[in-house]
Amino acid sequence: MLANAQYARYVMDGLADMGGTPGWGPMHPPRRDEPVFEESWEGRAFALAIFANRVSGGNLDSFRHALERLDRAAYLEDGYYGRWLNAGELRLLDSAILAPGAIDARARNLRGEHVKEPPVPKPAKPNYSPTAEGSLRTVGTAPAFTVGERVQAKNMSVPGHTRLPGYVRGHTGVVEIVQPAHVLPDTNAHFLGENPQHVYSVRFDSRELWGTDAEPFAVTVEMFECYLETP
Repeated sequence: MLANAQYARYVMDGLADMGGTPGWGPMHPPRRDEPVFEESWEGRAFALAIFANRVSGGNLDSFRHALERLDRAAYLEDGYYGRWLNAGELRLLDSAILAPGAIDARARNLRGEHVKEPPVPKPAKPNYSPTAEGSLRTVGTAPAFTVGERVQAKNMSVPGHTRLPGYVRGHTGVVEIVQPAHVLPDTNAHFLGENPQHVYSVRFDSRELWGTDAEPFAVTVEMFECYLETP
């Protein structure tokens, strides 16, 4: 487990932004016979999380932002599907479909403690409707960058949700593929518009990201156009 100071630094940058950061222990490859759900409750938690996000008026990006806003215990200590369930509950709280403390009160009542549940609030779902199915969109502008072009990930701090990984910020790479336009998560997560833009597969050298002592390999990251600039 991370020390408190190290944990606090990761929270400032986004708890879910773990890529390229130390202190998480060794990675274990998946087993060949690994089931989809290790335990039966995980499948139920997965389904409940998806349902909760849907009935709360959310989208994929708002759910990812809910994951990012979980506290240390809810994100790290409850396991992967526990994290999903916690994010689903947070989405229901965001939209006032559940009152704070309602789930805990219901759980205690199921244990026979006879706790009074908080009153059901008036729902406040976001006024959101996607312009089309999925996340791919068409834009009327040409891509700002081309295949083979050197680009730099902007070294910027984003106050809300973003798909710009912390470990690539300020570093240069090369565009490998120009992808179709896609809804921008940074605004879509907050119901501030889809703002679709071109996406680029950018290849970064490991030594560019982590120094000359890093093992040589390449990392390819999908980058939205607003994340990039000419170095």
